[in-house]
Amino acid sequence: MDIKTKAVHEILQKYKNRRSALLAVLQDIQEKYNWLPESALRMVADELCVPLIDIYSVATFYRAFSLTPRGKHLCTVCLGTACHVRGAPTVLDRVQEKLGIDPGCTTKDKQFTLETVNCLGACALAPIVVIDGKYHGQTTIQKVNSIFSEIKTSKESPAKTKKIKKKK
Repeated sequence: MDIKTKAVHEILQKYKNRRSALLAVLQDIQEKYNWLPESALRMVADELCVPLIDIYSVATFYRAFSLTPRGKHLCTVCLGTACHVRGAPTVLDRVQEKLGIDPGCTTKDKQFTLETVNCLGACALAPIVVIDGKYHGQTTIQKVNSIFSEIKTSKESPAKTKKIKKKK
């Protein structure tokens, strides 16, 4: 992918090239490109005088970051205990069938990325599917069709990474 060097430099300048702003810099790059391109990470390492391995440590620690290109829409299926016993594996099978991809993959048209998680903390809504930050609770295989029909016909904005809040 061709990244715009100027855009990454502007992000770094926004934080005055402070090492302490690494997380915020990565969030802004993720928001701009919908993933963290290697060339952008190398620029960040050079500009902030931080070893590239440390940049990768942060980028791989937080699940919100992706080191591979993501689709326009991010679909997450919870496979936690409550979701599992209420039919999440069947729901996941239907989502995979609709998208034609396995978890961790992106559709060829770059429209959808499918991920699974162990818990979303919304067990009362189990099984749950989250698409572009919108929670679809008590999802059944029948609901999967209507969820994807709704998304494909709407003009919703692409998935955006939520800012990670600092602990006080």
